[in-house]
Amino acid sequence: GCMQSTIEPASEANFTPRDKKLLAAAPYERAAIPESYKRHIVDYHRREAAGTILIDTDARYLYYVLPDRKAIRYGVTVGEEALAFSGVAKIGRMTEWPSWTPTPEIKQRMRVPNFVGPGPQNPMGARALYLYEGNKDTIYRIHGTNQPEYIGAAISSGCIRMTNEDVIDLYNRVNIGTPVIVLAPRRSRIALSSGHVN
Repeated sequence: GCMQSTIEPASEANFTPRDKKLLAAAPYERAAIPESYKRHIVDYHRREAAGTILIDTDARYLYYVLPDRKAIRYGVTVGEEALAFSGVAKIGRMTEWPSWTPTPEIKQRMRVPNFVGPGPQNPMGARALYLYEGNKDTIYRIHGTNQPEYIGAAISSGCIRMTNEDVIDLYNRVNIGTPVIVLAPRRSRIALSSGHVN
């Protein structure tokens, strides 16, 4: 996409005292994220209204639509669950520093504990946005990560992961009821073919 500017990493002003404390003790290295997957303001050629989230799982980008045909583009990690849902949903719940209870399917596939409490060691990271269709939880999430080195990749598990700094930034911009559009895999490149996707 036509990048206008890189938005600086979330400033300390965006962080709560709890964020500062937990992120200072994060059990992972600060990852070197490729420039194309850092947060940018870009031209946006689709017709979604300002305030909409659009996820392009093929290109590994999440767009938060701004007025005047602009958007904030965030790099994300996608996984198998990300490919299982496409369509339109809304944010039905929002949590700061969520806990994590793996589903039976995840426990079958991976060696994980039954429960992980809130904190930087948690795979859900600093924030979680829970997507609903009507009043039904889709089990699809946009959340932080304790593996920022995978931003821009597709890995075997997880929904839509953002760096903790980026998910805090997005969380501060959205509300319950914010619409979320998830483009179906392989079709998204055609949908955004107006020179928008690299």
